[in-house]
Amino acid sequence: MKIYLASASPRRKELLKQIGLSFRTMPSTVEEKTTKTEPADVVEELSYQKAVDVCGRLTAEGKEDFVVIGADTVVSCWGEILGKPRNKEDAARMLDRLQGGSHQVYTGVTLAWKSKGAPSMYYTFSECTDVTMYSMTKEEIGAYVDSGEPMDKAGAYAIQGMCAAYIQGICGEYNNVVGLPTGRVYQELKKRGLIGEAAE
Repeated sequence: MKIYLASASPRRKELLKQIGLSFRTMPSTVEEKTTKTEPADVVEELSYQKAVDVCGRLTAEGKEDFVVIGADTVVSCWGEILGKPRNKEDAARMLDRLQGGSHQVYTGVTLAWKSKGAPSMYYTFSECTDVTMYSMTKEEIGAYVDSGEPMDKAGAYAIQGMCAAYIQGICGEYNNVVGLPTGRVYQELKKRGLIGEAAE
């Protein structure tokens, strides 16, 4: 069973390598649009769109015996869903909102698989991790934004990067904040016989 990651995210690629999975990347090209308003529903819907897009392309190519992993991550703070910042000003606004308090990071994951001529199957779930940040001065926020690190990250920060200096604590899976709840992903793949001896 070949595994395809429907993402070009270097962080998600590293996380899958970390748990020993062999995979290929085939980023989704679908335009991300959500009809949902709750963070868990948003990431589940967007991860589903990505997985379905790549699954459809593989099926059109005549491929079988594969599983696609689609994922999407957002940050939720005081009822506002924070995706990737549009620009430096937006990044600074997000960080100002997050500093000195707690927020939630949601990652939605969809597994899409096809084997032995059967119709494509799908399973979607999401994980939530609470993150508490130390207070940041405007100068610290400005310096962090100028580093460029926040610009392609949901919520404008990387817990595994320089922003680690401002992380007070987390409750939940750490890797979920990085971009993929690897423990849950591995267990869901194993449960469905998509990895391991059953997948051979």
